[in-house]
Amino acid sequence: WWRSEDMTYVSIIFSEEAALSCIRELGNLGCLQFTDLNPDLTPFQRRYVAFIKKCDEIERKIRYVNGEVKKMGIPVQAAGSVQNFVENNSGLDGASGSQLLETLESRLELFEQQLLELNKYSNKLTEEYAHKVEFHHLLIKSRKFLGEATSIQRSEADSLTADNPENGFAMTPMGASTEEKGVYHADDMTFSNIAGVIPSADRVRFERMLYRSTRGNCYVRFSALSERALDAAGNHIDKVCFIVFYKSSAIEAKIKRICDAFSANRYNLSDLNRPQELEYQQKQNHREMNEAKSVLDKNTETRLRICVDAAANLEEWMWIVRREKSIYHTLNLFKNDVARNLLRGRGWILTSAIPQARGALKKAHVSINLHPTAMMEPVGNTTATPPTHFHTNKYTWAFQEFVNTYGIPRYQEINPALFTAATFPFLFGVMYGDIGHGTILALAGLYLILTESRANDRGMDEMLAGIYSARYMLLAMGVMAMYAGLVYNDYFSLGLDLFGSKYTFTDETDGAEATPQYPYGDPRGVYTFGADPAWKISGNELLFFNSMKMKMSVILGITQMTFGIFLKGLNSYYFNAKLDLYCEFLPMILFDLSLFGYMVVLIFVKWSIDWNERMALGTCGYDINGVLGMCNLGTNEFCYSSTGLKCDASTPLADVCPLDYGGTGDGCQPPNLITTLINIALKPGSVDEPMFYGQTGLQTVLMLVAFLCVPWLLLVKPYMIHRQQAAEKRRHEVHGGHGATNPLLSDHEEEHEPRVGDAAADSSSAESRAGEHDHHEEHNFSEVVIHQAIETIEFVLGMVSNTASYLRLWALSLAHTQLAMVFWNKALLSMIETNNPVLVFLGYAVFAGVTFGVLLAMDVLECFLHALRLHWVEFQNKFYRADGYKFQPFDFKAVIERAVLE
Repeated sequence: WWRSEDMTYVSIIFSEEAALSCIRELGNLGCLQFTDLNPDLTPFQRRYVAFIKKCDEIERKIRYVNGEVKKMGIPVQAAGSVQNFVENNSGLDGASGSQLLETLESRLELFEQQLLELNKYSNKLTEEYAHKVEFHHLLIKSRKFLGEATSIQRSEADSLTADNPENGFAMTPMGASTEEKGVYHADDMTFSNIAGVIPSADRVRFERMLYRSTRGNCYVRFSALSERALDAAGNHIDKVCFIVFYKSSAIEAKIKRICDAFSANRYNLSDLNRPQELEYQQKQNHREMNEAKSVLDKNTETRLRICVDAAANLEEWMWIVRREKSIYHTLNLFKNDVARNLLRGRGWILTSAIPQARGALKKAHVSINLHPTAMMEPVGNTTATPPTHFHTNKYTWAFQEFVNTYGIPRYQEINPALFTAATFPFLFGVMYGDIGHGTILALAGLYLILTESRANDRGMDEMLAGIYSARYMLLAMGVMAMYAGLVYNDYFSLGLDLFGSKYTFTDETDGAEATPQYPYGDPRGVYTFGADPAWKISGNELLFFNSMKMKMSVILGITQMTFGIFLKGLNSYYFNAKLDLYCEFLPMILFDLSLFGYMVVLIFVKWSIDWNERMALGTCGYDINGVLGMCNLGTNEFCYSSTGLKCDASTPLADVCPLDYGGTGDGCQPPNLITTLINIALKPGSVDEPMFYGQTGLQTVLMLVAFLCVPWLLLVKPYMIHRQQAAEKRRHEVHGGHGATNPLLSDHEEEHEPRVGDAAADSSSAESRAGEHDHHEEHNFSEVVIHQAIETIEFVLGMVSNTASYLRLWALSLAHTQLAMVFWNKALLSMIETNNPVLVFLGYAVFAGVTFGVLLAMDVLECFLHALRLHWVEFQNKFYRADGYKFQPFDFKAVIERAVLE
């Protein structure tokens, strides 16, 4: 995992009759990434395009059948594990190649034709059944319309125009006699009618259109279908039936056009005024409706049986066709020789897998009773950059994906994921440190690990699957949060007295002073692990923890960045890039150690000094016998220093302190580290409060080294590249060689790295480079200078900004602790103090809710993203180029895992 796996560029040659078998065996092995030897051919000009089209057609049929299976509500039977499918080389009755595709296509063709025919017949029957149901309910509703035409009297014309929301309204005087309904007379006027069914939503618009088009010269009645009007699927038919009475053939034509425009289903009610014929028509329609339902049920039963048979094999068929399709896609990358009976391909293979690949080719020939003639040989002198591949396990996979999201490592470049697997959970724990919250997070990760078999369940939500893939990362994050919580002594913002406090309070009143149980410097006075719980109830708790966490953040940040610069040096040494090693790595590491490494040293030096003793040395409070505290300048005119020198209130500290380190305090006064670091640049050669002898001279030397590293980083590399270009130009003039190249832009690896070519190398021909040599030399050198200037500015300013960026470790830890404290005090502690069980229960509910929502959800995500940023920006940019590309071998497992039935 330190560097990517060794790759070899190989050439493979085999006969066309063994091609399918050889590619199938290599796909089972999954260790070879093929390159396209026919880049000038379009997809439709390739040799095996006909087979790919056949596979696409088979896929279309599988999707159609799968759609019908889903429509019937039948679950698709699982095909088993992908591993078993690949190892068993599953097929149909032992068929392979084109015979396999033909067998599969014929089976699917039969299923498709049967389903198409049955669906067509089912649609026709469903529509016919719906019409029968509508007509049946229309006939029932028509009974209350019986005799309407003959009962409309001319003398009642005005009253019949009134609106009726339920039954419709009369829109014009029709003229009718005053005789009773249902009594026929020869002199009555005869009315025609048009009856049908329309959707309920169209009733108002339909009614309005009738009125406007006929100018009110018709009479229309509506009635909604009953709740028992159900279609073949058992759904209610949300429609209304209508009947329109009219007297003119011209009006009849208009009404029919309106019905067609609204897609109304019209039915024959010419026997409306003849009850016996209407009853017979209703019975006949009911009989036909039952017959249609019976035939429709038989049709559905047949489709159900066919779909059950298909569902048992659909997923396996999809896997088979995707596997065969991938084989033909791979064969399209091969090149035919002149005789057109041999295929030649090239690709990258794991060096360790070459013997297995050769064995697979031999096995492929034996399986089809052919003498092994395939050849696999390494290709030398390739300029292509090999792909990058790392072997990962359940734990390392998630961290490798983090790094790959930023960029794929260059071939043989140091893999940042190796360090990310350890430092990412640790930095997360520094920000999230709490024993209680870390325990909950660790338990969640442990639960995901124990139930990891669910991660392979089909149809799992994408977000849940992503959480399962990071299960080991969550466990590590929780453990590191628990560890940091022990260091901070935080348990839901409360301190734990696990090992016994080393401080004793004078009393239990507010403002009481704590005194150490042992003298300063006594090992027994050191708390066993982490912060002493006495600090959690002290008045200067925040001041103490802020100081500790801020310095800790700076130390961790500078350590990680310095380590990143060392990794840059290791990369330069491994690739034999001497310019990068001497002109970039050395000035970078010297600049870093001179300023920022020195900052870490100052922090540890200040921590290691007994400032009580130092300040006592600079105190004017000794008596003539050298006893501290026996003389007081408040009551005495003068006292003595630790060396016996007379002193008073006006004596400078530098004269009293015997250390003679220089500055205003002469070493007896603790310095402000921020001021000390700022004065390194603003006041070189002077230190206000030195901590050790020679600090002033050391800081001057370190500042001078850091200052010299900037022009070293900026100018030396472009100068050396200019010299190389000038030497290339002289060789070109003498020998007619190639023009100068740009080592900086190509990272100097094409001439130093024997195994790796540079993917970004200039692809122009030697002749064109020679013809434009002078122009390219001037242009390339200007690019070199600009590139190096940008890199220098980015590094110098980046060291400052990145160091400040690591303070987020302190800031987020402080925010987490303070939020937990607020939730405890306001939500739970205040309720406990009321001694009311109901309020305690409510307070606990609020405490649990806000803790989960804010600290266990939002804050976890926040610390996660900040830890990720620290690795991507602050750490990886010191050495990581991320310009590689991932090894993607031809692997049936990967192909089949993407073959999902939609």
